[in-house]
Amino acid sequence: MEVENQTKVFEFFLLGLSEDSEHQPLFFGLFLSMYLVTVLGNLLIILAVSFDPHLHTPMYFFLSNLSFVDICFITTTVPKMLVNIQTQSKVISYIGCLTQVYFFMIFAGLDNSILSLMAYDRFVAICHPLHYTVIMNPQLCGFLVLMSWVIIFWASLLHILLIRQLKFCIGTEIPHFFCELAQIIKSACSDTLIINIFLYVLTVLLAVFPLLGILFSYSQIVSSLMSMSSAGGKYKAFSTCGSHLSVVSLFYGTSLGVGLSSTVIHSSQRVSIASVMYTVVTPMLNPFIYSLRNKDMKGALGRMLRRAA
Repeated sequence: MEVENQTKVFEFFLLGLSEDSEHQPLFFGLFLSMYLVTVLGNLLIILAVSFDPHLHTPMYFFLSNLSFVDICFITTTVPKMLVNIQTQSKVISYIGCLTQVYFFMIFAGLDNSILSLMAYDRFVAICHPLHYTVIMNPQLCGFLVLMSWVIIFWASLLHILLIRQLKFCIGTEIPHFFCELAQIIKSACSDTLIINIFLYVLTVLLAVFPLLGILFSYSQIVSSLMSMSSAGGKYKAFSTCGSHLSVVSLFYGTSLGVGLSSTVIHSSQRVSIASVMYTVVTPMLNPFIYSLRNKDMKGALGRMLRRAA
């Protein structure tokens, strides 16, 4: 097969979720609806946290950042998919593909990082309530979010620079609805050993460490709750973690499910359909989880909508 130098402008072909033309209008309507619901739901949470003084706390500061990241996360993949369906085209430029991979890695990493910061916030609130306002001060919260952005920005940039060294065959097809990192590496026509090693390191840095942080925080929370004598105190303390636990279970559950399915299921099309769960469905459901399970958020949204009306 003829190999084209990666410095030249050329194109990849995104095969999408299905090559059946009869399914394309259904996919377009479904994903457009999910995209609009995701953007609107997360935007409402950001506005509620910004304008309601009752929500100016570390927990809701992290939540508003998570909502912003979720909007960016889904915007990285779905709009291009909708354009391709509408124009009946499967083409994405080389630069466009690398850009999509870069921002996808950034926002996926930030999702992991912010979820771990939210777990740490709950750990301090429940295990060290008397020192909570001192420890979780606005300066520390802002610093933690900023450092997450900086670390993930540079880690993702380094990965993109390594991908730039790969060579791809003319007419490369990607069996996915977006430029998914693993599929890009599999499609390369040159040696991928170094970038695969770095991919494992990046996975540990941006996914495994945050997950371990979440597990450690909740192990301490459970230990602290077990020592409480009041059943009402236990329920009240743990209820503040309910929404976060739901989001963590949904995000990591679907991500792990896609990872396992890719090793068991050999159909790339089925794996791409499964990946819709964590790339599209999870960001869409997060606002519903926090608004339906959280009295403060429901109250803030109600007050904001009444003022708007």
